[in-house]
Amino acid sequence: MKKLKHDDYLALRAGASVLEADSFGDKVLRLADGTMLKLFRRKRWLSSAAWYPYAQRFADNGEALHRLRIPAPVIIEVWRIPSIGRDSVHYHPLAGQTLREIIAEGVDPKTEQALKEAFTRFVIRLHDCGVYFRSLHLGNVVYTPDQDFGLIDIADARIGRRRLSRQLRARNLRRLLDSAGECDWVDFQSVVNGALQERARTL
Repeated sequence: MKKLKHDDYLALRAGASVLEADSFGDKVLRLADGTMLKLFRRKRWLSSAAWYPYAQRFADNGEALHRLRIPAPVIIEVWRIPSIGRDSVHYHPLAGQTLREIIAEGVDPKTEQALKEAFTRFVIRLHDCGVYFRSLHLGNVVYTPDQDFGLIDIADARIGRRRLSRQLRARNLRRLLDSAGECDWVDFQSVVNGALQERARTL
């Protein structure tokens, strides 16, 4: 992982907008040129992040998803920034709106139902491709201008070579099913069975 000097970091973040932060500092920045910088703090010294940093996982997962033709952020660079004690990944954001944003803006019932069915097919596709996305919820799924679905905040995805088992498919839906107002956006039984029987609708 390359190291980014403090002066270079300050130059990079000049004019940036802070999109996410917590009590420890900035987490996600939109830079002046429209690209994104995500910062990772190692929460525990004795963890897998010591040998495989989350910034690198984010980058590796992005590249793996692209190989599977699943839309995801396009990685520019991964850095360690010693001066602020953070690792970072610089990337082009995925164009589109999250499903959570679409819901907030309001959508007619017919379009909503079509989106729900398309989203269920997308989750089945993920699982068939071996993608286990622990942060699967509507705030991390983008509906792109190409009328496809893509993933963001992908550091904790696990991408294997085999289709997920029924048990893993069910487990992967837990966070989504526990999200208020979002649990009906996926057909649980179809995902677990790995097939959506109802004919696709046009959005």
